[in-house]
Formats: sequence, structure tokens, C-alpha cells
Amino acid sequence: MALPKFNETFIPILTVLSNGEILTAAQLRNKVKAQHYAHLTEEDFEATTKQGKNLLFDRIDWGKTYLKLGGFIQQPKRGLAQINETGLAALKLGVLSLKEVKSTEAYVAHRAKRQSRKKTEVEAQRDETSSPQDLIDQGIIAIEEQVKGELISRVKEMDPYEFEVVILKLLRKMGYGEMVTTKKSGDGGIDGVMNEDTLGLERIYIQAKRYTENKVQETDIRNFIGAMSGDTSKGVFVTTSAFASKAVDKAESAHHRIILIDGDRLADLMYEFEVGIQVKEVYPVKELDDDFFSA
Repeated sequence: MALPKFNETFIPILTVLSNGEILTAAQLRNKVKAQHYAHLTEEDFEATTKQGKNLLFDRIDWGKTYLKLGGFIQQPKRGLAQINETGLAALKLGVLSLKEVKSTEAYVAHRAKRQSRKKTEVEAQRDETSSPQDLIDQGIIAIEEQVKGELISRVKEMDPYEFEVVILKLLRKMGYGEMVTTKKSGDGGIDGVMNEDTLGLERIYIQAKRYTENKVQETDIRNFIGAMSGDTSKGVFVTTSAFASKAVDKAESAHHRIILIDGDRLADLMYEFEVGIQVKEVYPVKELDDDFFSA
């Protein structure tokens, strides 16, 4: 029997989690392997991806990712997995296809949220019309989406003060000047102050709200504006969640220049400026040198 495709691990993963146990990624991989793929050959177990990761474990990881996006399992904490009612219901049927996972309300909502910020279709149809470069591009985009999702999950679990520091580091990497964090309490609605340039000719006030689900409300924006002193008219309000419509309206109508960064935009920026991530592998893609043969 050949190694399973990642979507073929859906039912094995749900079966392992069916008793309600909360497992780490490593525990889940090992139990799925032992309970469902022990019959595979040693050669199968030793197969690796181009990056050197165990191929079976890599496919189990991707299966877990899609089950989470489809709403079949949940993460009580970062790196942990637990089945939910949706997953138990699917397990009773005994079959779960990739098409079914992608058609769930949770998965559709996730894709719509990301696609609203991207013109590129992440899950482009991979058929015989796709060139090798198309497949490479699609794979890179899929990995990028996964990393961005993990970034937001991670920052949502950070201590609020640590989150403020991350935001200031991000803005520093984006080319702004020196940064100063305010005191942990009694900062009057301001979490940090950053120079717009290296000379400090103008200052930007920073507010960072690490919310898991709650949206930033109009009162939060009003308090932020009120806390800004007369020496600046510019501010950046960052949240891991989203902004209520009235909060957006308040920021747009203010005399101050307020930039709003929600969770999706934050993930994009952290990815772009490599804050909290690192380059894992670089693949050289070679092509024919026409100049060499025409010389």
C-alpha cells in the first residue's frame, strides 16, 4: 500500500481524536502512524519531502490543517488538537472527502476572508493545463497561507505587553525610526511612540489590541484619538481581530491620520517583513541560457 494522500488522513486523524483527548502535533502523528499505517514498509516510513521532512508526517500535518480550517477539529492552545461535534458527526459517516471539507461554512469563510485581499486563487485547480511553474506558484501560495494563519494564532496567545513589542518591532522593520514602549499601565491609551523617520522629525502613536474574537469598537478609536497629544496627528491602531464598522468610520472621519491594521493585514505584514518567521528553504529554479547558445 502506498503512502496516503493528505486528504486520506482525515478519517484516521478523527478516529485517533475520537475519545476527546487533546494531543500535541507529535502525539497525533505518532498515534495516526501506529494505529492506521503500521503496515507500511520501512521504505515508506523513511520517505521524505524535498525539505527533508518525513513524508507521512507531513501529509498528516496537512490533513490536520484542513480539518481545522473546515471546522472538524479545534485548537485549545497553540499546537494542540481536539475533535469537536462536527468532527464526531463526520466520523460517524466513516468517509470525508476533500471536497466536503472545502465546502463547509468554516472553510468557505476562511477562503473568502483571505481571497478578499488577494487576486491569486490559492487553491487553483491543478489539472493537466497547469504548467510546472503554475504548480510551484500554487504550492508556495498554499504554504504562505498556512504560515500566515499560524502567525495570527500565535500572536493571539501572546501576553498583551509582548504583543505591543512585536508591533513596534514590525514597524521598525518597515523602516520607521526609533521606538519607545510606554508603561504597561496608565499609558492613556498609547502603547508606544515611534518616530516616522530616523531623525525623529515626526512622531507616530501606536495602539495594539490583542483580541481573540472581540472586535475593536468605536470607543476604542475615540479613546486612542483622545490620548494623542498635540505634537502628533498620526497614529496606527493594530489588532489581531477586526474593526467594527463604526470604528472604521470614526477613524476615517477623524482630523488625525489613523491607520487601521486588522489581523489579516497584520499577518501579511509580518510575513512580508519576516517578523516571527524565517526562511526555511530556497529552491533554485533553472532555465535555459539562450545567450550562451547564441554567442
